[in-house]
Amino acid sequence: MSDDPTRVREFFGARAARWDSRFPDDGPAYAAAVADLGLRPGDAVLDAGCGTGRALPPLREAVGPTGTVIGADLTPEMLAEAAKAGRDRAGTLILADVARLPLRDGALDAVFGAGLVSHLADPAGDLRELARVVRPGGRLALFHPIGRAALAARHGRRITDDDLRAEPNLRPLLAGSGWELRRYVDEDQRYLAVAVRRTE
Repeated sequence: MSDDPTRVREFFGARAARWDSRFPDDGPAYAAAVADLGLRPGDAVLDAGCGTGRALPPLREAVGPTGTVIGADLTPEMLAEAAKAGRDRAGTLILADVARLPLRDGALDAVFGAGLVSHLADPAGDLRELARVVRPGGRLALFHPIGRAALAARHGRRITDDDLRAEPNLRPLLAGSGWELRRYVDEDQRYLAVAVRRTE
């Protein structure tokens, strides 16, 4: 299920210009998932694998003008589309791989990741890197606008037992990476897993 960064960059780079037009109705789902992250004014949050930045405006609204919003993606074309859509006004865009984030330990209060887990080259290591940059007690939201079954059907596939996003797989993956899964929702209209950064 994991993927090589070069392949991920090529896949999304080729689709960046049309990405938002393919999924024009996802905005409310993104806003609802951001609300479930429990951000407060002044918080610092990362949108990991931000793509065209659809989560950045609701993240900015949640943390307010005194908060920090960062959108990181390893695909330049996606970041260019985010800027073209004006979403760079909601947060700082950086070209970075979540495996090696240019952020200090504990710099963030939360991480938001839409469609992220299945594209990580090293899921355990990359989730540990996300844990590194989040303070103890901080939060992680792994999100997709539709659930696993609906997404598999969209691609003409079936859900498999090795799907990292399935709760029996995700819970121990997160636990081994510094997180504790607190909430898990997998419905046709929504996928959301919320975890808390464990205190070591």
